[in-house]
Amino acid sequence: MPPIPGSGLAKGLAVTLRTMTKRAHTAQYPEVQPELPPRSRGVIGLFEENCTVCMLCARECPDWCIYIDSHKETVPAAAPGGRERSRNVLDRFAIDFSLCMYCGICIEVCPFDALFWSPEFEYAETDIHELTHERDKLREWMWTVPAPPALDPAAEEPKEVAAARKAVEKAEAAAAAARAAAAETSSGTPPTTTPEADA
Repeated sequence: MPPIPGSGLAKGLAVTLRTMTKRAHTAQYPEVQPELPPRSRGVIGLFEENCTVCMLCARECPDWCIYIDSHKETVPAAAPGGRERSRNVLDRFAIDFSLCMYCGICIEVCPFDALFWSPEFEYAETDIHELTHERDKLREWMWTVPAPPALDPAAEEPKEVAAARKAVEKAEAAAAAARAAAAETSSGTPPTTTPEADA
């Protein structure tokens, strides 16, 4: 069945009339800050202590907008007779937000949780060259990163937590057995044995 002539115009006018009858809502920005979703992609914050200068974020960045400089330092041996080790020390960590496309790949590939999304979005500049922010500024944005959401109480326990809990329980049981054996030895009573052990 062909559409009735003028039906599209009537639908458009109906939308216009519905909009005209609603009260307009004006956001009083910047006096009133917007309520952003918890997973907003504003800027990238750097937790410098976790960065090992592995360069994964810079290598995986599709825009090549992450600049990292570092140098090696020799760490003395932890124990006598040990050998010295070398470690990377971060000299520069900068992100050019005029090139960044906010894909989040750098945050996903970081194996040491050094990069995080911050909801901060007020960092406009009059000069495009000033959109390259160094690690001091990235560090400031780190403190605006929201806390992670609470875990689902019905979720399965993570494997790492379960393994750590079992290891602690095993160590506590071994320590309790050792204390019991020491108490029996100090009291002079022979350790109790089972018939299976005698056999």
